[in-house]
This record gives sequence, C-alpha cells and structure tokens, in this order.
Amino acid sequence: MIQEISNIEQKEIIKGFNGRFFHTNSFTIAFWEIEEGAILPEHSHIHEQSTQVIEGKLELLIDGVTTVLEPGMIANIPSNVIHSGKALTNCKVTDVFSPTREDYK
Repeated sequence: MIQEISNIEQKEIIKGFNGRFFHTNSFTIAFWEIEEGAILPEHSHIHEQSTQVIEGKLELLIDGVTTVLEPGMIANIPSNVIHSGKALTNCKVTDVFSPTREDYK
C-alpha cells in the first residue's frame, strides 16, 4: 500500500496533538503536528514506541528521566513504561508503535 502522507485524514487525539496515521498488520506510524505548549499527559501502553523529532523541540519524560528532543534525535519507549511530554515549540514528530494502535484507527 502506498499513500501520500498529506492525503491521510488528520485527527486531533488530544488538545494540540494532530496526527496522520499509517497502519499495517504489525505497526502504526504516526505523523504528528504538535502545537507549542501542548501537553502529553503521563501514561503508558502496551505498544513499544520510537519517537523522532523532525522539527521543533519536544520535552519527553520517560521512566522518570527528562530529555529535550530536537531534530535528528530519536527515543525508544519500551512497552508499559510511563511517559509524558510537552511541546516547547511547534513540532513535527514521527512515532512508530508496535503492535498496531487500534485506538488510532
């Protein structure tokens, strides 16, 4: 399956987090546009996750450790680990989740 990312319907999952989602049988890729100041509340999920900042600065708290991610950086969030975040600027971020995020379909 081939898709133009800009043609995928954008959904606001939480305030300030607008995503386009590409799903396969085993993973989901999320292409986020995040508004400056938007807060990702503390949470965890069964999905292993990688987070890559394409544009902007994203403060990410993973298992009690805070890091500011900037373009060119990538983070791994293991399954069931508590994490949260805050967009320090407007951001473009790509997340990969495995298994597929059924809740984002």
